[in-house]
Amino acid sequence: MSPTWDSDEPIADTRLSATDWVRVVLRGVVLAIVVFGGLAVMLLLRLIERPLFGVERPMTPYITQAVCRSAFVIMGLPLLVRGPRMKVAGAVVANHGSWLDIFALNARKNVYFVSKSEVASWPGIGWLARATGTVFIQRDPRDVKNQIAVFEERLLHGHRLLFFPEGTSTDTLRVLPFKPTLFAPFFSDRIIHDMNIQPVTVIYHAPEGADPRFYGWWGDMGFAQHLLKVLGQHPQGKVELVYHSPVRVDAFPNRKSLASHLEAQVRAAHSTAIE
Repeated sequence: MSPTWDSDEPIADTRLSATDWVRVVLRGVVLAIVVFGGLAVMLLLRLIERPLFGVERPMTPYITQAVCRSAFVIMGLPLLVRGPRMKVAGAVVANHGSWLDIFALNARKNVYFVSKSEVASWPGIGWLARATGTVFIQRDPRDVKNQIAVFEERLLHGHRLLFFPEGTSTDTLRVLPFKPTLFAPFFSDRIIHDMNIQPVTVIYHAPEGADPRFYGWWGDMGFAQHLLKVLGQHPQGKVELVYHSPVRVDAFPNRKSLASHLEAQVRAAHSTAIE
């Protein structure tokens, strides 16, 4: 398993004022209703969708997308998007700075996340991840054959998989090296000539006057504490998604060259934005 990235400079704890707590309660209640209400609708719809379409999900991903878009409105957090979303078969990769990445990337494109297997057992989050069709994998080179089989099944059914090649979240101020191992399944003989991968750069702009790492979620940070901080913040900063041109997998000789190319695109846009 990949080690979790950590910082030598801990971020200061955010103290919430009485007004902040009012925002937390109001936003939190509405967000919970939207998220769990959407989940209930999705599970009911899956009772129809599963027997008719099996692995394919032609309807429920749009519920996930609507919920994630609504979440940004509820939090008062602007989400800006540049670049065309990929329409051909394949996958999406992005840098990873926060749990907010999942909402942002789901809000603008129907995707299925690839996550480490431990997430499936996390309280609450694991349940939501399973319901939305997340692919859980063992991040172990010895498990590549199983990963290939799972990826092939999902990709051949038209699912666009999204994963974070850094293998960990950060403070949002950096892009870590992409791990080539995660790209191995795309070089399978069955799918290599039909697959495309689109890199996406996720950029966080902290609220004015706040620590530049405000939205970052890393190390042993608690999810609940970070969620409260974001819900109570006013005014918010913003989140920006930059979609780059997709590349064909078979245009690269191996997974290392593919990972390097995608990393360079993500890193260049990220570096320009935070300078």
